[in-house]
Amino acid sequence: MGGLAFASPAEAGGRTLLVLGDSLGAGFGLPAERGFVPRLEAALRRRGHDIRVLNGSISGDTTAGGRARLAWALASKPDFVLVALGGNDGLRGLDPAETRANLAAILARLKTRNIPVLLAGMKAPRNLGPEYERAFNRAWPELAQRYGAVLYPFFLDGVALDPALNQPDLIHPNAAGVAAIVERILPFVEKLLARPAG
Repeated sequence: MGGLAFASPAEAGGRTLLVLGDSLGAGFGLPAERGFVPRLEAALRRRGHDIRVLNGSISGDTTAGGRARLAWALASKPDFVLVALGGNDGLRGLDPAETRANLAAILARLKTRNIPVLLAGMKAPRNLGPEYERAFNRAWPELAQRYGAVLYPFFLDGVALDPALNQPDLIHPNAAGVAAIVERILPFVEKLLARPAG
């Protein structure tokens, strides 16, 4: 429930995509095979992509946590990275400037390594007020443009707060919710995979 599961490039066979995320990427509350990472890999393989999706997600992680462990995560030598962090920053009401700085540091590091990136956006809880919401939400599109990343505007698009697609906490997707996320994000992942790696 949020551990890291890496395979060496030799084991992977084809190209590799690292998901650097939190509980949403880790598949919190679901059997391992029903989580986002295995479901995304299966969907990509059905569409003919020789790709291994590596689970670099830890439940409860913030953008600061992702930034701190980035060097270690990159030891798996991924060809592509999907950055899906920030939900916990919003839930904890962390300073949007810090969230932006952490994401910028992650994207800058990946850019220097010539690793193509898909940046999955997050949205602030509305109870934190419009000023916080504006500052938080605009970080993802602005940083994607600045660092040349593919942008998926909102990781939970079409799923957030829908009781039919979430576990009882209304935060973590259930199996149906994960399926919906994979279906919606798939064209953006394919756009990422079309970019030259390395």
